[in-house]
Amino acid sequence: MMARFNACLRMGLLCSLIVCAIVLIFPIKTDANNPAPQLEAVEATKARGGLGLAAALDSDGAMDAGTTAEIEPEDFSKPKMLLYTSYTVKKGDTIGEIAQRFALEQGTLLSVNNITNARTLQIGQSIKIPNQDGVLVKVERTAKEKRLPTLSEFIQTLSKNKKYQGIPSSEEEAQAFAASIQSANELFMDMHEKFGTETKNIFIPNVKMSNLDLQEINGDIFLWPARGYITDSYGYRYDPFGGASREFHNGMDIRARTGAPVRAAMAGRVTFAGWSDSYGYHVVISHSGGYRTLYAHLSVIRAKAGVYVNAGELIGDVGSTGRSTGSHLHFTVYKNGVTVNPRLLLR
Repeated sequence: MMARFNACLRMGLLCSLIVCAIVLIFPIKTDANNPAPQLEAVEATKARGGLGLAAALDSDGAMDAGTTAEIEPEDFSKPKMLLYTSYTVKKGDTIGEIAQRFALEQGTLLSVNNITNARTLQIGQSIKIPNQDGVLVKVERTAKEKRLPTLSEFIQTLSKNKKYQGIPSSEEEAQAFAASIQSANELFMDMHEKFGTETKNIFIPNVKMSNLDLQEINGDIFLWPARGYITDSYGYRYDPFGGASREFHNGMDIRARTGAPVRAAMAGRVTFAGWSDSYGYHVVISHSGGYRTLYAHLSVIRAKAGVYVNAGELIGDVGSTGRSTGSHLHFTVYKNGVTVNPRLLLR
């Protein structure tokens, strides 16, 4: 009996040794397609830029009981507070490339950095990078009460402004829109209570600049009206007729042969086509956005007052009529009745 007991004991020890050997030689593998729950939570949090935890982790990295790593689709569109990082402009950078790098709209970077001319971007310049798309809008005091408007009043005014795109129209969308403004600006009280009576810039999420404003800032709003090279730029110059005094030149002169085509720089309506002693034969076109363009010293006018012309459409021929020193096109751009430098707006 004792011999049989010893044999069984030896057999049991042998089986235990075999099991241990198998565990050591063939360790348990985790499913690569199903990582640990806490890793899922961390990766999901990173994917959302750290905005809201998918699961609560304790100090040792373990997941708290009762939490989940599942990400709901609406989490990505929930209103969030506005946060900024900074970026230093490097050689070769453009606003478009920087915006693409950070998955933002060009207009967002232009607005939050108050950039009115994208061509003036400088190497070494520091710009703000927001964590969401949108625009900065100045909140003005009301005309009568001399106070800042309530949020609902501000949204009503904003909806009538043609400078911005993406402002919701339905009541349901307007509520979500108001909530996004509140969250972005931490605006949980009336604006006059938070900011007093001073004007204030606030961030409007998911709203875009108008295409016209974006083109204007990027300097590609107008086509070149004639082929040639610039002989006189916008600004002060000496009198080309031999005077010693300096005078303000309200446009730019493009030298070209007589008879060369002159084309509308932007679509619009011809408001004048005729003669003056200074400009000779000339054409004036009114455009959207408060712009007007003047094409002077023409040899021939090929457009009539009152007609609508498309961008690039023939409106006249280069000449040297009026007060002119030679064959060229004088091109002036007006913005709300004030001349601006055409060179900054040409593609």
